[in-house]
Amino acid sequence: MMKRRTFLLGGAGAAGVLLVGWSAMPPAQRLTTSRPLPVTGTQVALNGWVKIAADSTVTIMMCKSEMGQGVHTGLAMMLADELDADWSQVKVENAPIEKIYNDQQSIVDDLWFRPDDESESKRFAIWMVRKFTRDFGVNTTGGSSSLNDLWTPMREAGASARAMLVGAAAAKWDVRAADCSVAAGKVTHPSGRTASFGELTALAAQQPIPRKVDLKVPAQFRIIGKPLRRIEAPSKIDGSARFGIDALPEGLLYASVNMCPTLGGTVAHYDASQIPAKLGVIKTFIVPPFNGGTGGVAVIARDMYGALTAVGDYLKPAWHTGAAAKLSSADIDARLVETLNKDSGHAFYTVGNVDAALQTAHRKISAEYRAPYLAHAPVEPVNCTVQFKDGKATVWAATQMPTLARKHVAKVLGISEDNVDIQMQLLGGAFGRRLELDFIAQAAAIAKEAGGRPVQTLWSRQQDTQHDFYRPACLSRFEAGIDADGKLVAWRNTSAGQAIVPQVLTRTFGLPDLHLPYDKTTSEGAFDQPYECPNMRVAHAFVELPVPVGFWRSVGHSHQAFFTECFMDEVAALAGKDPVEFRASLLTQHPKHLAVLRRAAAASDWGKPVAGPKGVRCARGIAMHQAFGSIVAQVAEVSLDPDKSVRVHRVVCVIDCGTAVNPNLIAQQMEGGIIFGLSSALQNEITLCDGQVMQTNFLDFPVMRMSTCPAIEVHIMPSEAHPQGVGEPGVPPVAPAVANALFALTGERHYSLPLEPADVRLKTPCPANPANTATKRICPPSP
Repeated sequence: MMKRRTFLLGGAGAAGVLLVGWSAMPPAQRLTTSRPLPVTGTQVALNGWVKIAADSTVTIMMCKSEMGQGVHTGLAMMLADELDADWSQVKVENAPIEKIYNDQQSIVDDLWFRPDDESESKRFAIWMVRKFTRDFGVNTTGGSSSLNDLWTPMREAGASARAMLVGAAAAKWDVRAADCSVAAGKVTHPSGRTASFGELTALAAQQPIPRKVDLKVPAQFRIIGKPLRRIEAPSKIDGSARFGIDALPEGLLYASVNMCPTLGGTVAHYDASQIPAKLGVIKTFIVPPFNGGTGGVAVIARDMYGALTAVGDYLKPAWHTGAAAKLSSADIDARLVETLNKDSGHAFYTVGNVDAALQTAHRKISAEYRAPYLAHAPVEPVNCTVQFKDGKATVWAATQMPTLARKHVAKVLGISEDNVDIQMQLLGGAFGRRLELDFIAQAAAIAKEAGGRPVQTLWSRQQDTQHDFYRPACLSRFEAGIDADGKLVAWRNTSAGQAIVPQVLTRTFGLPDLHLPYDKTTSEGAFDQPYECPNMRVAHAFVELPVPVGFWRSVGHSHQAFFTECFMDEVAALAGKDPVEFRASLLTQHPKHLAVLRRAAAASDWGKPVAGPKGVRCARGIAMHQAFGSIVAQVAEVSLDPDKSVRVHRVVCVIDCGTAVNPNLIAQQMEGGIIFGLSSALQNEITLCDGQVMQTNFLDFPVMRMSTCPAIEVHIMPSEAHPQGVGEPGVPPVAPAVANALFALTGERHYSLPLEPADVRLKTPCPANPANTATKRICPPSP
């Protein structure tokens, strides 16, 4: 008999051989689905990405969430260009959950390599990630990865369908396919014969799918590169667009929740006896914490007013406080300081000998920077509609994670994933909040109590603000040294804060938290920037805190850019050099970055006097940052109002994002990112007292208003390179650009966000009631 050890060793050897063989194979195809696409009417699916009807309508499958970034338009343009479709006949449809739609690029971007790393180990890691995510990944929208991820698959799908249409025409006319041409949704032969896509699509479906297609070169693009309007714009104009909150299935009930004010807490008991009958309450019950969230009480009612009023005013719950009880913002800051005092952190990038270089430096400088927790605060509050009936569930969700949404709904309801139908809705903003699944699992649990009727669960703005997964607070320390000529010779940076990825892997994927120090998002924006210095060490020290943290628009770049670019200005001042020229001296091996920097300086009239309004004294500040594959430089023109509030008059933005698929979308995302970034840079922070978030609404977590929005100019660098991220890279540079302008204006350096003085922020009036002002409760350190 074979011994057990022999069997195990043999099995391990066989598994090793299989793994090696699997890793050597190319990534699996992303063209055809495992099951035929659903079609209606005369539609015919030519592959997993495109269907064509007899009236020549081209329907392009969308596996990415549209949350205002224009991704449906950009992706449709890529496929339509290779198809040579008539753009006026193109529409989009949400794709089913299938492996070919799994996101690859966002996982690739999470690998801990610098952008300028060209090592074999990086290439191998990317190869393996692409293979793994194709078969075992999930369909997600995030990390500014959509166009980057699907640049090749969407174009191959369009080119493949085009070849099949040409093949159908050639067979119908008995001519050579090579002699046929395609333009604006029609196939033409030199003999004068012409056929529309609709006339050919049934025959085309009988053609073999090409194994290999030739893609267009940029000179051949007819749609890519054009400033076309958003494909969903008409529906938003006429009101037919459907966001998550617009789901209104027949028989709809409404629900809302009141969750424990202390993060991570649960309900001890509550009293529903005082709820007035006129509120139409149908049921009240306790809901546990889901996916890293907080427990609470739910109310189902006939209308949303009744649900919100009952849950907010009448339940009087008592709570079991969670692990965050007694935790204050001061405690958190003390923990960050303590960590940096004793922990040198995990080094994400090292070169040379920083200690020796600092010892011999001609002049040295050090600094410490801080950034607070931030909420996502999308305009559309958290909501989800679920119907659970006859062992099946329909979910109307505005989510960035449809694959995992289906999985967690199935888990909550105790049914198979095949019995969960995810109906994707438009997202009224997300910024990373809708990567979380707490509210979807909670909505499923609530619908389970509704007796088969659909229930729309909607959080109040207060619940949304106080039960988010926040951008981590972070503390960062720097040391730098220059030589006698003012050249940077040493740079040390260590930051401290929570890690997002371990929390996400636990609450979303159910994996154990192994406390590994390899979460790249903690140090991105610090270790992966292009500045050339012979001696560098960039590290991060991980801090465990009972505060839920998540991916916030631009993630680690959002605060690390502020730290790095502000300190870069400090070093330039120490060297007695202009901030632009000092940066340029550190980019000799990075011509693209240098070109973006120079373009921003020229477009903003850097070095010339700033013409402030009505003689107001203004100054400029600059910042440059690479994130999600794109290089962005911004120049801010800033003044101070008489009450010392910061006024940003103008922001000049230059971006190199590779091929500009749609310049309008790029400009819009840069504008939106700058406004989003300015809101957080000037006024926003989340503070805690006894484990409770103090901010409740836009009154004390404000967004920039039209009256204070600066003029924004966007310049797009010409490029034929692979397209890179656009949705997030506009955010990181704006805070340091403003801070550096304030230094140029006042000679005082700002080391903490937000930049507005506290007394100015606390006096911001409520537009609806000018007599009412925001108040910020501050909690002392816990004893």
